[in-house]
Amino acid sequence: MAQPSRGVTATAPASAGKKEWRPKLSKHWAPYVFVAPFMLFFIAFLVLPLLYALQLSAWRETLVGGNTFVGLANYLRVFSDTKFWDGLGRTLLFGLVQVPVMLGLALAFALVIDSGAVWAKSLFRIGFFIPYAVPGVIAALIWGYLYGPSYGPISQLFRGIGLAPPNFLDAALMLPGIGNIVTWEFTGYNMIILYSALQAIPSDLEEAAAIEGAKGWQIAWLIKIPLIAPALLLTLVFSVIGTLQLFGEPKLMRLMAPQAVSPSYTPNMYAYELAFVNQEYNYSAATSFVLGAIVVVASYACMYVANRRR
Repeated sequence: MAQPSRGVTATAPASAGKKEWRPKLSKHWAPYVFVAPFMLFFIAFLVLPLLYALQLSAWRETLVGGNTFVGLANYLRVFSDTKFWDGLGRTLLFGLVQVPVMLGLALAFALVIDSGAVWAKSLFRIGFFIPYAVPGVIAALIWGYLYGPSYGPISQLFRGIGLAPPNFLDAALMLPGIGNIVTWEFTGYNMIILYSALQAIPSDLEEAAAIEGAKGWQIAWLIKIPLIAPALLLTLVFSVIGTLQLFGEPKLMRLMAPQAVSPSYTPNMYAYELAFVNQEYNYSAATSFVLGAIVVVASYACMYVANRRR
């Protein structure tokens, strides 16, 4: 039996008998601690401003009595305001044409890239997405230059082939002109969402369909598009919300063509004009809440109809 060597004594580690201190956090409170920073910013920059705007919408500033509580009077005024409803009708007409065109192009680009029919797919993805990375102000200035009736490349091209150039800065063509800008900006963004959904489709389904003799367009129509329906619905809801909140593009185009774009061209522009030009903060707040309610109803209607069809 082996004996321990003389002069050698076994010593315990220095840390033996000492418990390492670790901060303890109850599992019950841990999720709330991690969510707390977001909730603080959410409350500070969204909830509180909304509550303040709601409080503003219930008052009216008069020259004699100052701020006077009027309840729902500002909201009743919105329902009889022709400027607001004319702008809303113009925005809805814009969305009925622009949103299907934009989503159709995004879906087509995503299907083409996913099919592998093009080389350098990464280059095409980046090329389609780059316009979304361009700030809206820069995009409007670029297209404003292209639309220029005397110096724009579009006008020069038409004159070069002996045709009268279209004036996109005229009132009759301003809405399609803004549609071109928005479509150019956001088609790539929606394409990336749809392409990501297409990448999640199992390749076994496509291989099985190809073995059964299905063509490329049949695979796209009968397999791919139905499977990415949730992504299509997401892009549709985002597009509807963005359309009803249209502001930046017409606001900038107004600087180039003030005779074609009125201050109430869209509901958002009208609310901005009321608040920062006419100093009617109370009525502007009521207008914004009515527009917000319309956005909620339109978004819910899109989701409800899409889910019913599915």
